[in-house]
Amino acid sequence: LLASRMIQDKGIAEFVEAARMIRQGRPDVRFVLAGKPDAGNPNALPINQLEQWHAEGVVEWLGHHSDMPALIGQASLVVLPTYYPEGVPKILIEGAACVKALIATDQAGCREIVKHGVNGLLIPHRNVDALVEAIEHLLDNPALAAQYGLAGRELVVKEFSLEKVINETMGIYRNLLSTRHA
Repeated sequence: LLASRMIQDKGIAEFVEAARMIRQGRPDVRFVLAGKPDAGNPNALPINQLEQWHAEGVVEWLGHHSDMPALIGQASLVVLPTYYPEGVPKILIEGAACVKALIATDQAGCREIVKHGVNGLLIPHRNVDALVEAIEHLLDNPALAAQYGLAGRELVVKEFSLEKVINETMGIYRNLLSTRHA
């Protein structure tokens, strides 16, 4: 599953190319795109391109999907081969929270949630061969993928819980208020 705004910088084309390559030898593997194009973004993928990939059967493009926990629950892996300047991608946090192994690019934001060899795999930007290798490695090793999923869930509970985020945010505000000058 790759769930994101459908913009080029999220690695959508690389995901589709990896799907095309993997499905040659494994036609039973489903590759799902969830999300819609960002009309205001010059890098938005054209809807006709997404529809074409869907019609070819390379990927299933769902468009906007409102029940992400259910969708993630159906996935074996959550993938985000982004080269967009990310914060911490919400889909990676959600995937880890749903006990899924993760594959993402080795960049700031993604590295905050994907710990290579612990709860997922990090790959270089725009490297379709590395993406194919990572996906196939986890498909071939379901016990490892399950182990990564459990480790990801532990990381999310420890580092990204609502309570922790609120406490850290409030601490920032307290520090800012205590350093105000008259």
